[in-house]
Amino acid sequence: MKVYGAVVDNETRCKHYHTEKDIIAIKFKCCDRYYPCYKCHEEDTDHKIDRWPKEQFDELAILCGKCQTELTVHQYMDTASCPHCQATFNERCSAHYPIYFE
Repeated sequence: MKVYGAVVDNETRCKHYHTEKDIIAIKFKCCDRYYPCYKCHEEDTDHKIDRWPKEQFDELAILCGKCQTELTVHQYMDTASCPHCQATFNERCSAHYPIYFE
C-alpha cells in the first residue's frame, strides 16, 4: 500500500509524528490516498481535507504500519492496537479525530 507525504520509515511514521506508537496512516476521503497525518496531506496537496462521514465509518480507511492491515474507521476508533498484529497505536491520535472524521 503506498503512503504519501513525508514518510520516514516503512511503518508509516512521518517527520511530524514519529514515536514508537505512530504507526498508522489514514486514507483521506478527499483524494483516496494514505497519509501518515494531516500535516503531510496539507504539504502534499492543494485541497482541503474532506472528513469521513459517520455513515462511511465501515469503509477501510486506516492502515497499520506494522503489518499493513487495513482497518475500518470503526475498528480503529474501537481499539488501542491492531487486531491483526497487536501493535499498539498512539492513544493521543484521538485528539485529531475531528480533523479526519465527522
